[in-house]
Amino acid sequence: MELKIHVSEWLGKKKWTQKDLSEKTGIRPATISALYHETVKRIEIEHIVALCKAFECQPGDLFTYIENKNVSSN
Repeated sequence: MELKIHVSEWLGKKKWTQKDLSEKTGIRPATISALYHETVKRIEIEHIVALCKAFECQPGDLFTYIENKNVSSN
């Protein structure tokens, strides 16, 4: 399974930089970068709320679940 994080797409839509998003949300620049590059291992609920406020979206707009069909379910 994979979770696609749409922060980079939202930054493009808003024409914001990662620094802009960090300033608007209070989320550390390193965390914004990890979200942008989809290398983050976990995300705090508070960060999801801050991103939703900044982007004026719902949590489901930030993430897409992709099921890995190659994994067998034993």
